[in-house]
Amino acid sequence: MPSTPEIIGHRGAPREQRENTLAGFRRALELGADGIELDVHATRDGTIIVHHDFEVAGRDGAAPLRIDASTAEELVGHAARAGLAIPTLASVLDEVAGRATVYVELKGAGAEAGVAALLRGRERWTAVHAFDHRAPRRARAALPSLRAGILLQSYLVDAAGALRAAQATDLWQWYEQVDESLVRDTHGAGGRVIAWTVNDPAAARALAAMGVDALCTDLPGELRTALEAAPADGPRAPSA
Repeated sequence: MPSTPEIIGHRGAPREQRENTLAGFRRALELGADGIELDVHATRDGTIIVHHDFEVAGRDGAAPLRIDASTAEELVGHAARAGLAIPTLASVLDEVAGRATVYVELKGAGAEAGVAALLRGRERWTAVHAFDHRAPRRARAALPSLRAGILLQSYLVDAAGALRAAQATDLWQWYEQVDESLVRDTHGAGGRVIAWTVNDPAAARALAAMGVDALCTDLPGELRTALEAAPADGPRAPSA
């Protein structure tokens, strides 16, 4: 019988709190998430901040600031004027403090070394992943003990080979493209399958039945309840 998948809060708990904020990450943990997923960029002066987009929007028509072209101080002030609080990765790590796994998506170029430095000594409960499969390799070059993953939105002919090429073990696959063959092949290669972004309880139960290792979701509380309340429904995840 497949074990219950790990529940990962996608950017925290974005249906209840603003995404990629300390409040959102706290709420995800309160809802029973086993992990949180977040996005990072490096500022011009090397601070690793948590934000999805490559720029921070301004208030009342003010021009946005590109993260990689701005200092941390400039970004914090700019965001505050727009009513936003943008955390640093360091502050999130201090907040979580090993209570859950922190999955760090490497968004901006050049963030790998700074992220690796922050995760050193925290490898037991942290990991990195990216759509650019070179990024996790670069992070692991700086911190070889770090767990890494690759993000996919298409179905690769040789997903296990892509994991090996990236020196990764976590396969982050768009949930509609997860099937039993992918799970079997990934497990056979020593990897894990993390399905994203799963917000439908029926799909979550079907993915659990396939043996998926983790579900990244906007609704960590609802998926936790759905998986604990009922057995998995069947072998295939329905399309949205």
